[in-house]
Amino acid sequence: MRDDTPQPDPIAEHLRGFGPAGLLAIVAVLAGNSIFVPLSALLVLLWAWYARVSWSEIGFARPARWPRLIIVGLALGVVFKLVMKAVVMPLLGAPPLNPAFQFLVGNTAALPRVLYLVLIGAAFGEEVVFRGYAFERLGRLFGKGTGAKIAIVILTSAWFGADHYSLQGIPGVEQATIVGLVFGSIFVFTRQLWLLILAHASFDLTAVAIIYWNLEMKVAHLIFR
Repeated sequence: MRDDTPQPDPIAEHLRGFGPAGLLAIVAVLAGNSIFVPLSALLVLLWAWYARVSWSEIGFARPARWPRLIIVGLALGVVFKLVMKAVVMPLLGAPPLNPAFQFLVGNTAALPRVLYLVLIGAAFGEEVVFRGYAFERLGRLFGKGTGAKIAIVILTSAWFGADHYSLQGIPGVEQATIVGLVFGSIFVFTRQLWLLILAHASFDLTAVAIIYWNLEMKVAHLIFR
């Protein structure tokens, strides 16, 4: 009689853990984008496959209703960006114009690269790493309790914010940290990465549109003159 019980996979177990193999995988993921974007996210998917981590554990569960998820995700990103630009960032004292992206105003030639970075590098790449991967790794360390989830949201948000300092300075850190807190909290409750990828894409596309059509000043002063 054949035994169909799944056999243990030592390599997968080591990759899921935090020994030398697991730590090496983490280093590889964190260093990936220094080679090209979005290598870090692609390495996460490769790690999940080799480590036998289910796709749902890193947020790639199949949605019950794709149309609703797409509409909600896209709408969330647009509204969130407008609220951040017109209300939250002015209250934090951020300048109305983002100096890191002023080269984009009316610059059609720059759009292809910017859109690649927004859709592939940020929406897909950042959500896979900062939400899907980081929540799985830290969840395995801290556990699944409420306190652990709160700590993971705070830690990943701080990390996400700090990652934006080199390009956008303190205002970029503030905005990204808030985005991390909101997206991280949504991920805790939904475990649905597709929703966040869509929201992140529409958030950044709204930002690109505002800058490209030179509407930043108007939107930033929409509420506070």
